[in-house]
Amino acid sequence: MSKLKLFLRAFAFIAIVLTIFPYIPLNTWVVRVFDFPHLQLTVLTVSAFLTYFFRFEIKNRIDQAFIISLLICITVQFQKIYTYTPLAAYEIHEGSKNAKTSISIYAANVLQKNKKKNLLIKDAVDKEADVLLFTETDQSWIIKLNEHFSNTYKFKVEVPLDNTYGMLLYSKFELLNPKVKYIVEDTIPSIHTKLVLPSKDTIQVFAIHPAPPTPQHNPSSVDRDAEMMKIALMTRESEYPVIVMGDFNDVAWSETTKLFQRVSGLLDSRKGRGLYNTYNAKSYIMRWPLDHVFSSAAFRVKDIQVGDDIGSDHFPFFTEFTYEPRLSSEQELPKASAQEIKNAKSQIKEENS
Repeated sequence: MSKLKLFLRAFAFIAIVLTIFPYIPLNTWVVRVFDFPHLQLTVLTVSAFLTYFFRFEIKNRIDQAFIISLLICITVQFQKIYTYTPLAAYEIHEGSKNAKTSISIYAANVLQKNKKKNLLIKDAVDKEADVLLFTETDQSWIIKLNEHFSNTYKFKVEVPLDNTYGMLLYSKFELLNPKVKYIVEDTIPSIHTKLVLPSKDTIQVFAIHPAPPTPQHNPSSVDRDAEMMKIALMTRESEYPVIVMGDFNDVAWSETTKLFQRVSGLLDSRKGRGLYNTYNAKSYIMRWPLDHVFSSAAFRVKDIQVGDDIGSDHFPFFTEFTYEPRLSSEQELPKASAQEIKNAKSQIKEENS
C-alpha cells in the first residue's frame, strides 16, 4: 500500500471523528473547539475524497468503505455550511425600497491591547452606523473613543474593564433605561437597553460578549452557553422587537447557536448571503464568524459587510436593517418546541449547579 493511500485512510478516520465531535453532548473545550474550523474541515475532506477517487482504483471493500465514509462526512459537513452560501434562501429578506425606518449597527471587538486605535476610528466613521458596539474596551479605549464619538452619538453606555470584557455602546437614537448586567459571571457584563427608532417605535437591544471555552479562561462552554440561553429566554419574553449583537465566541452553525435561534426566534442575516468571517483577522486560513447581529422578524436586511482591518484579531461586523413589522409573518421562524425550551433551561441550570 502506498504512503499516500495510507495517509488518506488515516485522514478519513480523523475526518469522521471531527465530524462527529460537535454532536457529542460534552461542554469541555476539547470538544467544543471543533465547532469552529468547520469550513476548513470540509475543504480538507473534499480534497481527500477527490484525491483518493481519481488517484486510486476503487476495487475492494476497504476502498469502498473509505469513499462512502468521506461522502457521508462531506454531506454532514456541507449541510451546516450550505445555509450560509448564496445557494440557500435568505432567512432575513431584503428590505423594501420604500421602507421609512432603518437602523445600522457596527460591532467590533477592538482587542484590548491593540495600539492602532485610529484604524478602528476611521473604519467606524466611514460606516456611519446609528449604533456602535465595541468590546474589549478598557479605560484607555473609552477615553480615546469618546474624543471622536461623544459629539455624534448622544447616548452611550460605558463599561470599562481591564479583563478583556469591557464594553462601550454608542447610539444616535435615544436609549431608554439602559442597564449593565452580569447575568452569568460577575466579571463579564452585558448591556440591556430599549432603543427608540426615528419612527418612535421602541425595540429591545442586548449586547453580549460571553466567555469562550478555552483552557486558560474556562475549559467548559457552560458559562457561554448559559449566557446565550438566558438572553434567548429574555427575548421570548420581550414585548418589543429584539436585536442581539456582540462577540458570541461561537460560530453561527454550532448546536448552541442553533438552539439560541430556535428558542429566541431571532433571525440570522448571514443565511443565504455568506459567512462574513470576522475572526481570526490575523490568519488567512483559520477564519470563522464569531461576531453576530441577530434580529426579530420585524427587521429586514438593507446591507451587511465585514469591516476593514482595525489592528484587532477581529474584523468589525456591519449590518443595516429596515424596520418593517407589518411583514414579520413572512419570515418568522417556527415556534420553539417544549423540548428545545427545556434544553435551554437545562443549560442554564448546569451553569448554576
